[in-house]
Formats: sequence, C-alpha cells, structure tokens
Amino acid sequence: MGDLLPTNRTLSLKRLNRALLERQLLLQRSRISPLEAIEHLAGIQSQAPMPPYYALWSRLENFEPGSLVKLLAGRQAIRIALMRSTIHLVSARDARLFRAALTPMMERTINSFNGKKLHGVDLTQLAVKTISYATENAVTFEELGKHLHQYWPEHEPSVLSSTARNLVPLAQIPPRGLWGQGGAARHVPLAHWLASGRDHQTSEGITKVCTINLAGTARGDTDAAIKSMLFRYLGAFGPASIKDMQVWSGLTRLKPYIEEWSSELECFKDEAGNELYDLPGAPLPPEDTPAPPRYLSEFDNMLLSYYDRKRIMPAAYKSKIITINGLVRSTFLTDGFVRGTWTIEENKDAATLRLQPFEPVSDDDLVALREEGVRLLRFAAPDKQHYFEVDAES
Repeated sequence: MGDLLPTNRTLSLKRLNRALLERQLLLQRSRISPLEAIEHLAGIQSQAPMPPYYALWSRLENFEPGSLVKLLAGRQAIRIALMRSTIHLVSARDARLFRAALTPMMERTINSFNGKKLHGVDLTQLAVKTISYATENAVTFEELGKHLHQYWPEHEPSVLSSTARNLVPLAQIPPRGLWGQGGAARHVPLAHWLASGRDHQTSEGITKVCTINLAGTARGDTDAAIKSMLFRYLGAFGPASIKDMQVWSGLTRLKPYIEEWSSELECFKDEAGNELYDLPGAPLPPEDTPAPPRYLSEFDNMLLSYYDRKRIMPAAYKSKIITINGLVRSTFLTDGFVRGTWTIEENKDAATLRLQPFEPVSDDDLVALREEGVRLLRFAAPDKQHYFEVDAES
C-alpha cells in the first residue's frame, strides 16, 4: 500500500520522482526475474538492441545477459513495434495485448504518414501478401518493400513496407537483439513466431489467422485491451496525466476512457494543478526517501513516457539528451534526477566510463557514481581494465 498522502492530494515534484523510481525498480535493485521485470515495466524501449540489457542491469540484482538471451531465443520475450510505433522489448503475452490496444494508433499512423501515397492499394491484400512472404522468409523491411513493390509497382517500396509494419504485427527475431551478436533486423509475423515454438503452422494457416484479425477487432475487445495496457502504464509510471498516457502509448483522445474508469483510479494533482491518475494503493514513497546513483541506458523509457518530464529531468536538459534525429543518450541520476550523460569508450585492453555532467556534482555523489560505475564496467566489459573519468560540466 502507498504511504499516507497529504490531505490536499497534491504531490510534490520530488514525491512524484520517488514514486517513479520505486516503480521502476531504481530505489533498490529487485530480485524478480528478468521476464517479471519486463512485464512489471510495461515493456522496455528497444530501438537499439543492447539498451534493454543495461536497463535490466540497473534494476535487477545479479542480472546476467544470458538470462535475456535465453528469453529471446525461447520466444518468451519479443522485440516488436508497439508504443509510439517504436520497437519495444515485451513478454510474449504483452506483445499480443499491447498490439491489440494500439491498433487505433497504428491505423492513424498509416493515414498520417502514408495515406495519400497508398491510393489504389488494397490494405487487406497488402497485409495478406506481407504475412505470406514473411512467414516463409524472415525479412528485412527493405526486402519486404521490394517484394510488395512487385504487386504495386507505382508505389514506393519503403511506403509499402512501413504500411505493412503497422498493419501486421511483425516480431524482430534473433540473432538481432542477442548480447554480443549482430545481424540485420529480420521479421516474421508475431503469430507465426509464437506458434513455431510449439507446433508447425503453414503460411496459409498463419495468413488465415491474421486476416481474421484484420477484419476488425470488436470495439469492446479493443477498449478492454486499452484499459489493461494503460493500467499497466500507471503501475510502472504513475501517477500520470492523460497527456502523459498519450505520450507513452501514442494513442490519442484518451480522456473519455479515463473518465469512464475514474471510479477505479485514485486522483491527485501536481504542484501546477494538473490532474494525475493512479492505481489505488500504488507505491508513493516519502520525498525524502534516499535515491542511490543510477546509470540509465540509451532510450530509457523514463525519459520518453511523459508529456511533462520534470519529475525525472529539467526541461533545459531535453535537447542535450534527445537528439534531433531521435536518439536518446545514456544518462546518470543523482538524488533521483538526471544530471548528465555517460558513455563507455573501449579499446583492445581497456574500457573507460566517461561522465558528461550538466551541472556540478558533489564529491559524495562522485564517490557513489564511481562505485556504481565500477559495477557497470564489470558488467559491460568484464575482461578489460577499467577507468572512470568525468568531463567538465557542459
């Protein structure tokens, strides 16, 4: 149960920060399994293959890369386009649930970016041909675009493949995403990938299953999936505003949903008077709860899941962390807030953890960051000599 709240139901910025850290397993490392953590966090942003390993290392006791490799190879964890139409690492169960909830966003994305470029394209046929081809051949999007271009030669291959990606749930399969391995991003239909681990299904069978889904999900089923997904978000990121939920998910017009479910939610306000929603009894630690230094991975969802990011980083830091081409740099926290970025520079024999602070860091925090940094280097580069350097504030 959460701690007792102020009678005015207003939560300070620091209390929102501590709630986020607690729910993100960053006040102290958790002993839950990697799969449990992936589900608890409502997925991990995975635009690049390696960040989920660092995200789990920061949050779990004794995390080893091999445990996530085993989940990916065993099809218990999936890399797939979900929230904000970006690649996330989720459990197999959540891949199905979240994709169902995000159908309206996926359809809107098609119309927003490619609608005028798809004149004359039968989207059901596009999906059917995508499913058939990708079931028989794990494909890159470039290969998929060229294949679809045979049927719609007047349309750009990249437009066809990006449309197919939003129409059909396509799992990004190993070796992409495996620790220490590379490989092109290849995809197969999610239904095929999950079924293949249990029994054989032909492309005709998978196509039949997927085209039934394309015929339309009942509104009630979609609403139930959206509710389940958003409540999971609140468990991992709450308390949060409706705008926050929309930024995290990519869905729009959520106000009627939240109003309908309001009797099942707690309602608070932040110091600016914005309305925040939360799960009843969800953790709300006191604002003076100690927060140890932490190293966040690239693309960490904590930096991407709010309309108002002040609970984790000052607004002035956004441009230093999120680049104009959409990259999100690795950051470090002291007292629960982003204070700068970090990189690991490697050569044949050595690995150097380099901090680029945005503001002065106290001597005590530097000592703690160094100690945590040594653990990070042992994880990232166990066979090399380790060094720790701090640049001047930028």
